[in-house]
Parts: sequence; structure tokens; C-alpha cells
Amino acid sequence: MPPLTLNPHNPPYHLESAKLIDRLANIGRQMAGSNATVFTTESVPQAPEDPLFGLMNAYRKDSYEKKVDLGIGAYRDNNAKPWVLPVVKKADEILRNDPNLNHEYLPISGLADFTSAAQKLILGADSPAIKEKRVTTFQTISGTGAVHLGALFLAKFYPRTSNQPVYFSSPTWANHNQIFSNVNLPIKTYPYFSPQTKGLDFSGMVSAIEQAPEGSIILLHACAHNPTGVDLTHSQWTELSKLIAAKKHFPFFDCAYQGFASGNLEHDAWAIRYFISQGFELCVAQSFAKNFGLYGERAGAFHFVTGPGPDAPNTIGRIASQLAILQRSEISNPPAYGARIASAVLNDGDLFAEWEENLRTMSGRIKEMRAALRSTLESLNGKEGSWRHITDQIGMFSFTGLTEPQVLQIRADAHIYMTKNGRISMAGLNTGNVKYVAEAIDKAVKETK
Repeated sequence: MPPLTLNPHNPPYHLESAKLIDRLANIGRQMAGSNATVFTTESVPQAPEDPLFGLMNAYRKDSYEKKVDLGIGAYRDNNAKPWVLPVVKKADEILRNDPNLNHEYLPISGLADFTSAAQKLILGADSPAIKEKRVTTFQTISGTGAVHLGALFLAKFYPRTSNQPVYFSSPTWANHNQIFSNVNLPIKTYPYFSPQTKGLDFSGMVSAIEQAPEGSIILLHACAHNPTGVDLTHSQWTELSKLIAAKKHFPFFDCAYQGFASGNLEHDAWAIRYFISQGFELCVAQSFAKNFGLYGERAGAFHFVTGPGPDAPNTIGRIASQLAILQRSEISNPPAYGARIASAVLNDGDLFAEWEENLRTMSGRIKEMRAALRSTLESLNGKEGSWRHITDQIGMFSFTGLTEPQVLQIRADAHIYMTKNGRISMAGLNTGNVKYVAEAIDKAVKETK
């Protein structure tokens, strides 16, 4: 009998080939074993879930009809729905009907009409920094991107001859720690919130900043401090500025709530403008997420202001050149849509006036919810003034003073979600749930210490 000839079209050939391939693959898997990746558990451990986003996921999975989300850092209307600002709808319509609209790259520094308007908004149209050409502005991926760009620049160029740290308030926005740690800047904190008064520990804050090594970087919340809702008074800002100047510290302002906090754009930018009037060299991270409701569009700006002097324009030119290199390596070009929306509003008198009214609507509803929560809580416990800190605080968040056990009991009993440190988003309250929330808080406070 003649030998069998393997023909590619012969079924036995395909069968044997498949078996051979399977055997080789199996041998390969056995040989690889636990070495299939160099990214072992030891080199890449499982990271913990972000607490805030974990809280949001837990809320979404909860099927309880009366559940309440007090963790979300976004504005909600009285029906617990996201609110697209009417002025944003108008700006969007203008953009969509613009025959010249395209999707080309923006410059590395961003949309010029947006960055110049953002400068005037935060620094003031009559700012000496703008007049003296000693400020540069880069459009960023919202406020987070602005903080990151500033941290990256300072890590690379700020002369920290004694390894001076960055000082944050205790507590602060959790992402501050991650952003500055990622660029390898050492971190320390200064006292800020007093658990006893549920207000500002100004003496502790001053003492820590006074003891900080000369030339430290001091991160400051310009308004509506996150997470406490506790802000400095003008006189306290004035005193603090003198101390920071005496210690030759570098101020880094983070401003995410201009106009949203008080309903007044000028009031919320006061601290930044005052420091500039005193001749400080500083930087500012500015977000348009909250005050425009452009959360997902990631519109922000980073401003660097150098000190006054004859060489200031040259200095700011050098700083801008290095910021451009950093921006190019990070994102190349910022996204256009959110910046175009904000620019359309900021550069039009009528739209700007309507935006200010929208801001008063949002901040006004937040203030109403603060008053309603406080009055209901005090009517339940019969102790007038016991929840005064709710109305003393400002902005989206309130540090209630609730302990972690109380927070967990409230979540278990009433399906009300807030962060474990007792921070609540006032935007999550409305006329339909504020009494329910107050009753749950009152019950937990009485039953759990």
C-alpha cells in the first residue's frame, strides 16, 4: 500500500494539526506558569477603590425607594435631577449654529478667548497682574488638571533648597494628596477644622504655617472649602497673607466654586485678588465644573502670577514656555467644547448677566437647604443653635460632625449615603427629602456616639 500523503485539503491533516497546536499551547501554558506576566501582585498590588466613587456605586445598586445621595459633588435641582444651566443651553445653541465651528486642535495653551476671560474672571478685569503682563494662563482638564499642572511645574522648577513640603489643610480634597504625591513632593498638613466648634481652627492654622520651613508651598482653598464648607473671613485672610509673606511661602490657590459659593463672583475671588494686590507670586487652579455645570466637559484653567518688577514680563514668558512643554507632554491640547461654552458666556454681556442669575439660583437653593436642615434638626432635638454650623458653613458641602459609626448607621437604617467623615453634599437635599434626612441624623446622634 502506498504511504499516506498529507494533503492540506485532507480532513485528517486538519485534525492532526489542531491536536498539535492544542498540545503546544498547553505546554506553553505549563512552562509559563505564574510567570505569564512581569506585573506580579508584588509589583502591582490591587489598589483600593476610590472611596467616593465606591459610595456612588453602592448608591446606584441600592433599590430602596427613599434612598438619598449626599455624596455626589454635583448640583441637583429640587427634584434631585442634574440641572443644565439655561445659559449653557443658549451657548450650546449658538455653537451648534455657528457655520465656522470645527473640531481642529486647540493651541497647547488652550482657547485664547477662554483663557483671557478666565483670567479676568478670577483675577479681576482691573488686576495689576494682567495690566503689567505678569500672568500666564493655560487651559486645563478642569480643576484637577490645573492642580496637576501646577504641582508638576513646582516639582520641577520651584527652588526647594531645604526640601520644603507642600502644606494642605486638614482635611482637604482627597485628590490633593494623590496629585502632589504623584509628582514626588513631600506633604504635610496644617490644622483647619475644629471638631469642637465645627468651624475654623484659625490659631492652629496660623501656628502650623508659622512653623513651616521658610519657602514652603501652602495650598489654600479660595472659597467654599472642600470638604468642610468653612471659609476664612477677610480679616483672617489679611492676617494670613502677612504671615505667608514674612515666611516667604508660596501660595497655591485652588478655586472650584467661584460664584457657586456665595452667588457673588467678586466675593468668592476676594482672597486671590487680595494676595495679588499685596505683590505675591502665586498660582491658581480654576474649575468651571461647578459654576457652569460642565462637570463632564472638563473645562479649567491654571494661572501663574509672578511678582511685580521691571523684568516680570520676561519672567512670565520663561514660565509660560516651560508650562507649554509640560502641557504638551501631558495632554498636547486641551478639549474644546467646554471651553467654547464658557467662553461664549464669559465674553457676552447679556449671557454673562444671565449666568450670574443662574449662579444665584444654585447658591440660593443650597442656602435654603442649609436653613431647612438646621431648623428641622433643632426642632427634633429641642436645642436651639445646636446645628448652627450647618448654616455658618458655605458652598456645596457641609461637615456635619457626624462620626463614622453614625454615618454607617444612617446608611444601614435609612439608605442615606454620605462619606464616612460626615461630609454631606447639600445639593443632594431637597424639599422632598430634607425632613427624612434630618430624622435619620437625629436618630443616629441619639443612639450612637
